[in-house]
Amino acid sequence: MLTDSFGRLHTYLRISLTERCNLRCHYCMPDEGVKLTPSPLLLSQNEIVRLANLFVSSGVDKIRLTGGEPTIRKDIEDICLQLSNLKGLKTLAMTTNGITLAKRLPKFKECGLNLLNISLDTLVPAKFEFLTRRKGHGRVMESINAAIDLGYNPVKVNCVVMRGFNDNEICDFVELSREKPINVRFIEFMPFDGNVWNVKKLVPYKDMLETVVNQFKNVNRLQDHPTDTAKNFRIEGYCGTVSFITSMTEHFCAGCNRLRLLADGNFKVCLFGPSEVSLRDPIRSGAGDDELKEIIGAAVKKKKAAHAGMFDIAKTTNRPMIHIGG
Repeated sequence: MLTDSFGRLHTYLRISLTERCNLRCHYCMPDEGVKLTPSPLLLSQNEIVRLANLFVSSGVDKIRLTGGEPTIRKDIEDICLQLSNLKGLKTLAMTTNGITLAKRLPKFKECGLNLLNISLDTLVPAKFEFLTRRKGHGRVMESINAAIDLGYNPVKVNCVVMRGFNDNEICDFVELSREKPINVRFIEFMPFDGNVWNVKKLVPYKDMLETVVNQFKNVNRLQDHPTDTAKNFRIEGYCGTVSFITSMTEHFCAGCNRLRLLADGNFKVCLFGPSEVSLRDPIRSGAGDDELKEIIGAAVKKKKAAHAGMFDIAKTTNRPMIHIGG
């Protein structure tokens, strides 16, 4: 069911819990905002758990909760608890902006959340406010430290690098990994509908790596798993690690094992591919598990060998990242 025509077995499902977010990041949310899916058309808790169970019973062993901002969803703790109890699931992860995370994280951990990515694109509070159109830099830093205190290891910090905005902070971000178990993940700026992507804003992986190597001694490449999206490094003597996600300049499609379930119930086999198929509609029409598996399997079989080049992606109609799920 989850093996495509190129022999790739898909063991990683990203589930977007909501299209809503308490930030308004420029690269995610268009200036004019986005039209949100009406609540009745979003997947319910029971529908999410049912579909997740189908995927896990078919070989998925890692689920990541995304959004929007997943912590906005009121029943997220119940969802975490039910998902973490699915037989065969090894990892329940979340990507969050960290704004409301610090106080809620102990409960999330109790409900089975065992891997955490926190998005932070600048260490300068004023730049944070400019990028996100909101205040909250201090609360994100508090959440990172709270996660470390609770034993998350590593705490992954996602940083989208944009030329002329935060590319001068790369080495400052690397320093976060000196004393703490933080995996700083530098992400190439990617095009999505409404985010005014421009290749001039893109800082290629090789440029970012050169910046790090020129500043720090003994930057050592680590052994990456075949399905890793990141190229991973450790600086000798540092507690944490540094990674680069190279979606634009060196894609990792050959090892892709990821699938996406959007908040509205659409199923997407490639982040950059426009193709989607609804799983919500068949569920609400009374489809059984076998029928749902057939729909999922057919979509996976149609997955392409690789996504288009970055300039073609920029011209392809896709959805804003806030709809797709980070």
